[in-house]
Amino acid sequence: MNDEHPEDAPSTILVVDDDDVFRPRIARAFRQRGYEAWEAPGPEEALAIAREHAPELALVDLRMPGGSGLDLVRGLLGIEPCTNVVVLTGYGSIATALEAVRRGATHYLTKPADVDEVLAAFARKDLPADAEAPELDAPAPSLARMEWEHIQRVLTDCGGNVSHAAARLGIHRRSLQRKLSKFPVAR
Repeated sequence: MNDEHPEDAPSTILVVDDDDVFRPRIARAFRQRGYEAWEAPGPEEALAIAREHAPELALVDLRMPGGSGLDLVRGLLGIEPCTNVVVLTGYGSIATALEAVRRGATHYLTKPADVDEVLAAFARKDLPADAEAPELDAPAPSLARMEWEHIQRVLTDCGGNVSHAAARLGIHRRSLQRKLSKFPVAR
């Protein structure tokens, strides 16, 4: 682990997560690396901190009581457009990753992620427009994983409304809730 903080690197970070164990732990790891770190358990508190301090970096959990991390991305960028935002979640899907980036996030990580992975995500730059995309030799996802991805896309399209998503999927709301309570299927 690198405990040094480069002088030309951003020096302030806002950590937004409702997990009362994870949030202080990762904020402490940032402080040990020389960052000034603020903590917020939810979107309302995060926006108040952002208005007062305009952090250079923000690590935002996707699912929190009181609001979506996707909505918070837009709110933070509305306060300070230069804030570099990374979305972190325990429920990763292609649909939510794309939506996070579409709303202005730099990157999207799935939990568990340590501070070094988060810092690497902040440092990641998109390829220049004239660069060729790297070829990926990834196996096709399983049918169960494709179902998970489709459910997440429909749920995102419905703004997180489970009843509306269940109706669009043609399944009962309780069946959808059971599927959502499970962790994502491995590829």
